[in-house]
This record gives sequence, C-alpha cells and structure tokens, in this order.
Amino acid sequence: MRLADESICIGPDAPRLSYLNIPAIISAAAVTDSEAIHPGYGFLAENAAFAEVCRACSLTFIGPSPEAIRLMGDKAQARQLARQAGVPVVPGSEAAFKDVEEALALADAIGYPVMFKAAAGGGGRGMRIVRARAEASTAFDACQSEAGAAFGSSDIYCEKFVEHARHIEVQVLGDRNGVRVHLGERDCSVQRRHQKLLEESPAPALAAETRAGLHRAALVVAAAVNYVSAGTVEFLVDAAGRFYFIEMNTRIQVEHPVTEMVTGIDLIREQIRIAAGEGLGYRQDAVRLDGHAIEVRVNAEDPETFAPSAGRVTAWVPPGGFGVRVDSHLMAPCAVPPFYDSLLAKVIVHGRDRREAIERMRRALAETVVEGIKTSIPFQLKVLADPVFLEGRFTSVDTARLRG
Repeated sequence: MRLADESICIGPDAPRLSYLNIPAIISAAAVTDSEAIHPGYGFLAENAAFAEVCRACSLTFIGPSPEAIRLMGDKAQARQLARQAGVPVVPGSEAAFKDVEEALALADAIGYPVMFKAAAGGGGRGMRIVRARAEASTAFDACQSEAGAAFGSSDIYCEKFVEHARHIEVQVLGDRNGVRVHLGERDCSVQRRHQKLLEESPAPALAAETRAGLHRAALVVAAAVNYVSAGTVEFLVDAAGRFYFIEMNTRIQVEHPVTEMVTGIDLIREQIRIAAGEGLGYRQDAVRLDGHAIEVRVNAEDPETFAPSAGRVTAWVPPGGFGVRVDSHLMAPCAVPPFYDSLLAKVIVHGRDRREAIERMRRALAETVVEGIKTSIPFQLKVLADPVFLEGRFTSVDTARLRG
C-alpha cells in the first residue's frame, strides 16, 4: 500500500466487510478512474459474480471470463467436464450435495477414506479427510461452515481420498486467439492442513511419461473450458504414476514465482497483456525450462503446532544473493493481524539442479531474520534436511511426521 500511487479504504478488518465487499471495491475503482482490476490470489479472485460486475461496469477483470470461472469454480462440475474431455478424475460426486444424508450415501458407496471439499473452495479451506462413517456428519458440517465463511458458498462435494499421493499442478496460459501453452509443472506435496508450504519445479522423481501426460491433460482441460489468462490445473499422482484431475484454479497461484524462475516468463505481466487483448506471441516449442526452483512460504505460525502467531514484528532481515528472490510486504516494525492468511513472505531460489536449489534455500532461510513472532522457518529447514524429501518422493501425508 505504501508503494501505491493512491490508496482507498474499502472497509474494516473483517473480510466480508472489505475484501469480499464487491460494491466497496467497485466504488474504489470508480473514484480512481481505474481501467482494470487484478484480483490477486484470494478472496474474490475466483468469484464469477465479481468478474461479471467488473464487466458490467466497463472494468477489465485481469483473469479469465466469468463463464470459465463459474464452470471451473464449481469443483464438482469441473470434474464432470474433465471426465467428458477424457482426463481421469478421482471417483466422487457429480454435483454438490443437497444434504448430509446424500453425502453419507455416496461416501458409503465409494468407500472410506473420502474427502469432503468446498465446491467453491481453494487454499485448503473447507476440506476434511473422513476415514470412517462415524466422522462424516461432523466433518460435513465443519466443511459447510468453513466454506460459507471463506467463499460465500456452503456447497460441498466428495471424492475418494487417494492415499500417499503427490500433489502436482501444471501452469497454463491462454490468449483470446485460442493459443494455449503449459509452463511445466510444480510439486506442491509438502502441505499442512491441505495448504502448501513448499513448492518446486520441475517435480522430482517423476517418470517422463507421467510428466508428459500431465502436461497434455492440463491443456485438454484448458481447451475444454476455452480458457483465457493464467490458470493452474491440479492433479493427484499415486504411487504407480497414475494421475487424476482434482480441480482448476482460475487465478494466479501463490507459488507462481517457482514457474517464473524456471521459465523466465513474468506471469503477472502475461496476465495483464492477455487481459488487454494481446496475443501470447509464442507457442509451446518456444517455452524453455531451465534448472530447478523452490519456493518456501514463511508463515506467521508456530513451527511445532502450526498455530497462528499474530503479533508485532520487531526485526526483519530478508535473505539475498545470487538466485534468491523474496516476495513480501513485511517490514519492521509492523503488526501481523489475526484476520487474514498467515503468509508473511515467499522465499524463492533457483539453481542449476535440485541439489543446488536445496542448498541455496537452506542458506537463504538460515540468513532470514524475523523477530517478535514465531514463523514456519524452523519447520521448513527440517523439511529441507529430511531424507525422504531429499530423495524427491515426499507425499502430502508425510508432513505430519516432521512435526515436533
């Protein structure tokens, strides 16, 4: 905000009164004579109604069309579209549930464990793993409550929970001329509470056939929805190398710098160019992937329990050096409020190969100083030294064993 030419207050701390308040945001755009709105990667970034209001007010929404957001934003509907396009999906519901009884019936049919997920969700919110029928009703109610508060929609769907899976996503770009490319994949398997902690590109220990299949499938899904702008197609990959579509994020991702580091392509610039009506100007054969990149999220939370750690930052010294990038709003002194996501900074490194990238990240995190609150840095350093992670075969369920 300090770097902005002009700033407008859109409401109090509560997100529903500010960052989820569409009239307030549109009013801010109007009084500043704005031409376009970039929705970022949270709050209204995947809200089709917001994109439609922007269109109605002659404001360019820097992202895909409201139609694409609505189609892919309904996770159950997105699964159906992917299946129709020939992309494998995890067994689950074809539409959002009407009530908990319907959810229980499907969970019984496909077998436990299952996962209840917010149909309009993202960022790990509104998700619960259910391993037995006795847990299902409570999990369903919790998902509904969390989804309604975070996304304004309490619709829930269900899918089979794939044990020991890797979470791999493919970055895609599409322009209004129908040109679409992928920018490689990111492995996002290091998570807590279904939220990503560490991302890397390219995905390690991935068979060439699986990698190529993921890229093809992502472009098929993007074409099926006539996708324009930057988007991410997310998959689960099981131990046998089989992959399953789970969702498409119709926005920029928190981890987009990983892809920028290995491709040299500025994804935010591409979003703006595409929104302005420009063509990509290149095709798949022009995309080059160089070296290995890792992003670590520095969160305001206890590294042992992952409990939030709001408070006052008294010192902030970011890392530097060759191949190191830091994206952050952080300064010292400053207050970390309890109202929003706990992300403080993203530390991204690039190396000639994965080993060099890991070594560079260890050094960067060891240099980083955040005082006054607890951060996730000690946990991240533990991950970066873990033998299973170093082998490149870490799955999303392995994170828990590094706690404590």
